[in-house]
Amino acid sequence: MRDRSSDAGTLREGWAAEADNWIRWVRRPGHDSYDRFHRDRFLPLLPAPGRLTLDLGCGEGRLARHLESIGHRVVGIDRQPALARAALAAGSPVAVADAAALPFAGGAFDLVVAFMTLQDMDAMAAAVAEAARVLEPGGRLCAAVVHPLNAAGRFAADEDDAPFVLEGDYFDRRRYSDSFEREGLRMTFHQQHWTIEDYFDALEGAGLLTERVREVNAPEGKWRRMPLFLHIRARR
Repeated sequence: MRDRSSDAGTLREGWAAEADNWIRWVRRPGHDSYDRFHRDRFLPLLPAPGRLTLDLGCGEGRLARHLESIGHRVVGIDRQPALARAALAAGSPVAVADAAALPFAGGAFDLVVAFMTLQDMDAMAAAVAEAARVLEPGGRLCAAVVHPLNAAGRFAADEDDAPFVLEGDYFDRRRYSDSFEREGLRMTFHQQHWTIEDYFDALEGAGLLTERVREVNAPEGKWRRMPLFLHIRARR
């Protein structure tokens, strides 16, 4: 069940309130789209493991753990202390830090991964600029975000052939919350709707060259007809 509402608070405050719910949600095997199909659509964008990878907004560390298992040397950052503690306890090196003010020297990483985090940050463009700053020349930023069409609308009904309806103004950069309840767990995602142009303006403004773009749908159901996520790879 999905319930969408407007969100007047900061994204940081919203995610602080949901940290424990997120840990329970993401650690239920097969519960999240990450396990069902999303991860395996995103990982082919990444270059081969190199010198050092930054997980930008690492949460409780699930992506960092997976990247480490395939040969990446990973450092994570998250602004939420509860999530950073959970990642550290699970074995991932992590710092509590703001993605818009990273505590790393320029050129410290050859890969920055922002998996489903840029739409959760209060200063998306500043986070992209910081990611570019800490990348070495030729380094890559690989990002996954909620597709702006997904953020701007919803299906009118649950049936697979239900119409998809854009709500309000696509160009209204608004904060919103999506609440889900599944198998006894409830999770609210606090996010910012950005347009497609906003994301690519941020990349261009940070001096990053976009190499690949992928629009990701679900393997079945009504979301096979519309993009759920947007995947991007850019090079410094």
